[in-house]
Amino acid sequence: MQRLRTTVARLRPITATQTAKSQSQARPTAVGGALRTFEPMRSYTASVSAEPFLNGTSSNYVKEMYYAWLENPRSVHKSWDIFFRNANAGGSPGAANQSPPPLGGAALGLANAQAMVGTQPNVEKLVEDHLAVQSLVRAYQVRGHHILDPLGILAGPPSSDIITSNEKLGFYGLDETDLDKVFRLPTTTFIGGSESALPLREIISRLEMAYCQSIGVEFMFINDLEQCQWIRHKFERPGVMQFTLEEKRTLLTRMVRSTRFEEFLQRKWSSEKRFGLEGCESLIPALKTIIDKSSMNGVESIIMGMPHRGRLNVLANVIRKELDQIFCQFDSKLEAADEGSGDVKYHLGMWHRRINRVTDRNITLSLMANPSHLEAVDPVVQGKTKAEQFYCGDTEGKRVMSILLHGDAAFAGQGVVYETFHLSDLPSYTTHGTVHVVVNNQVTHPATPPTALSITAPTPLEGYLQPPTYHPETRPSIAHKISATVCYRRNGHNEMDEPMFTQPLMYKQIKMQKGVLQKYYEKLLAEGAVSRQDYEEEIAKYDKICEEAHARSEDEKILHIKHWLDSPWPGFFNVDGHPKSMTSLSTGLPEEELVHIGYMASSVPVEDFTIHRGLSRILKGRAAMVGQRVCDWALGEYMAFGSLLKEGTHIRLSGQDVERGTFSHRHHVLHDQNIDKRICIPMNHISPNQAPYTVCNSSLSEYGVLGFELGFAMASPNALVLWEAQFGDFHNTAQCIIDQFICPGQAKWVRQNGIVLLLPHGMEGMGPEHSSARPERFLQMCNEDPDTYPEFAVRQLYDCNWIIVNCSTPANYFHVLRRQILQPFRKPLIVFTPKSLLRHPEAKSSFDDMLPGTHFQRLIPDSGPVCEKPEGVKRIVFCTGKVYYELIRERNNRGNDDTVAIARIEQLSPFPFDQVKVETDRYPNADLVWCQEEHKNQGYYDYVKPRLRTTVDRTRPVWYVGRGPAAAPATGNKVAHLVELQRFLDTAFNLDAFTEQS
Repeated sequence: MQRLRTTVARLRPITATQTAKSQSQARPTAVGGALRTFEPMRSYTASVSAEPFLNGTSSNYVKEMYYAWLENPRSVHKSWDIFFRNANAGGSPGAANQSPPPLGGAALGLANAQAMVGTQPNVEKLVEDHLAVQSLVRAYQVRGHHILDPLGILAGPPSSDIITSNEKLGFYGLDETDLDKVFRLPTTTFIGGSESALPLREIISRLEMAYCQSIGVEFMFINDLEQCQWIRHKFERPGVMQFTLEEKRTLLTRMVRSTRFEEFLQRKWSSEKRFGLEGCESLIPALKTIIDKSSMNGVESIIMGMPHRGRLNVLANVIRKELDQIFCQFDSKLEAADEGSGDVKYHLGMWHRRINRVTDRNITLSLMANPSHLEAVDPVVQGKTKAEQFYCGDTEGKRVMSILLHGDAAFAGQGVVYETFHLSDLPSYTTHGTVHVVVNNQVTHPATPPTALSITAPTPLEGYLQPPTYHPETRPSIAHKISATVCYRRNGHNEMDEPMFTQPLMYKQIKMQKGVLQKYYEKLLAEGAVSRQDYEEEIAKYDKICEEAHARSEDEKILHIKHWLDSPWPGFFNVDGHPKSMTSLSTGLPEEELVHIGYMASSVPVEDFTIHRGLSRILKGRAAMVGQRVCDWALGEYMAFGSLLKEGTHIRLSGQDVERGTFSHRHHVLHDQNIDKRICIPMNHISPNQAPYTVCNSSLSEYGVLGFELGFAMASPNALVLWEAQFGDFHNTAQCIIDQFICPGQAKWVRQNGIVLLLPHGMEGMGPEHSSARPERFLQMCNEDPDTYPEFAVRQLYDCNWIIVNCSTPANYFHVLRRQILQPFRKPLIVFTPKSLLRHPEAKSSFDDMLPGTHFQRLIPDSGPVCEKPEGVKRIVFCTGKVYYELIRERNNRGNDDTVAIARIEQLSPFPFDQVKVETDRYPNADLVWCQEEHKNQGYYDYVKPRLRTTVDRTRPVWYVGRGPAAAPATGNKVAHLVELQRFLDTAFNLDAFTEQS
């Protein structure tokens, strides 16, 4: 009875009123997932009683009503309620039928009620007892998983007010005299197996076996009745959770490897941080069983993401990384053989294709590298999974799947988890299901749950998409159903931590705990499944493997980071990992191809498709531009995309409102005005054998979506993957992905990536949240030395960590997109795209700038009258982006065409030292001025100034023109914006300004 007392005590928060209410809300009259409204009793009861409802002789309608009544008497009409009460008490069909209450809703008269109770004294008790048992069953189903407590500390220390089981049962209206009474089981449970009724004592025993042993399941929040019944069927049937002798031995072997690996590391490197798995060693057999079951069902590739705790163990015993490669990471004297800065051992990833010994099938396992930003890897894993599914034609997620591991506190507390969940059902982002494994440490970083978690369980998000959540304790059984493992950290946050500082009671309990391997071995030994000799031989075998690997690791003198690649691109690089060629190829196209793509961009290649009248005008305008041999920004992008698709490059463009374009300029998806949800994507009609074009509006997320697109770009170098921010300013909510993955990804993990970020940028008086894409942040993170003049421009591209451009012409945008794929390596590309220039009459390009032989222009020199007498030019103004057109307009108004030269730096990183030098040498008597519309402490100035000075060997000063320093990116007042603009334009063309300053 002690177990019953403990269990019922934990289940107490479910009150009778709450139970009836929740039952009514979850399934008031639910049959097959549909809601039923039961009519008042009319002629149905002429020849029926309660008993046939269970043996199938009654109509299904009446049977369903009876089951609904058992759950909640208020879910049926009052007439049926009276009938079922009397029939259950043994009344004959005629006696059971009573007239319903008046239609006015008045209660049954006192005399009638007293008469009924007097003649049927057991009716009320019978109904109440059935409802009480139903409430008890539901309480186990809803809250049974809270019983799991491997340390025995969740309920606190023993208390003197332990209440007897009789009083606990009394909470449900039952007492100990009811334990041996037989109760008919409700249809919402399968604990009876083939039996339809059981004694209450047996009911409780079977519920404990189903929900309160080494596994609990959290599923009653799911609205789908069929799913709930499926889970009940799997968990509640007696004798289901049984393992064969071979399965038990396999689990023991995996537990030996998991446990002894950690113990070996602790012996050899006791003072090294490794974020070991002690206290949750059962995670390894759990993951391996998930992989086994997936492989049995046809999965060929699994992409995994996880935090640092247990990563080395997963690499060794799940991915099967060579142990000597892991052990050599502990050698502080190891020299790096590869480029890049590298990363700590518990951040690295791995890719491995091997035979699954359980299924004898090949399976590819990838563990993605990620930083200490815990859940940041979640969307990256999902994106890579989606890409692999896309490239192998897996439209249902049956060949490629993902597994995400989480710490309990991070899973509950990091917003990117929600963002990633939100993507899971969107057509262009779904991976058709993910296995989430939450490692419930019962302790967050060094903080205890009450101070770091405002919830009672680590999985509060499961109610959002309603996946079932399983809560096993640290035991390897039923690992293939794991979702949240309840465990502990034996060594605290890391091996150098002293957890007794903050969790003294918990760690007193932990020190007294036997390891899970020892517990499992003793269980199997008692069953006769293994012998002591078998166990000791298994341990000796793995210890020998570790020792031999350690000996080999000591011979390692060089660290090969490329052995830790999580996304290799076979065939893309040469054997030595360098590009196949370092030459700069032309990115131009024949005019007939430009014309073909241009007219396709101006048409609707589907018959009987009605587009909006406003869109008709836009398409006619495009056609007119093609006839005039010019293109604007949207058409230049169309031509770059269309040509790459024709050449076999898959393109994926994602972001908020990218299908139309935030500024209604793109219109890559056309919508039929007469047929709902009928669309046309002209870009997919460029050529018969073209690659597919994917353009998809994303959810209102930056962090999660950018991570997803980054992961998608990792899968293949032969795809152009672009993410566009709605406004460039909004990338700051994805800063973690930029800072931790995109900027240093190649340096930390030797992993090239060609993702493109399109960030609308420009000061148009639209306020501080819609003006600046914060170019200073990207430029500050460039790895280029501002004081060193480079020798080889193409080598600059290869050596940089990313490429940053601010194109001022559609042609240059066209070229930089094509160069992104045609160059023999991959670098992230950051493009500060325009807003007002999308329709600016001067921001158009001739087809002549896009023909064969043309290239991306890293710098566009002044081609006006200043070129005729360069010695007479008094000032050369360097600038980038939109401000060029404002400078040109001001120069024309002032008539300074022959005294002030204006040069546009289109590629900021890597900096075009060579081309800037040509310009500064051309105008030997000119002041050097950097002009920007951004504030002085923002924008490009701090990045450009030292590089301009290096270019001229510090022989000439560099002057600044622009707005003064400010905290916000822009003013919110349009008049103030225009005043600021005119002020710095006046300074730019005041030829005496800097003479006076000097």
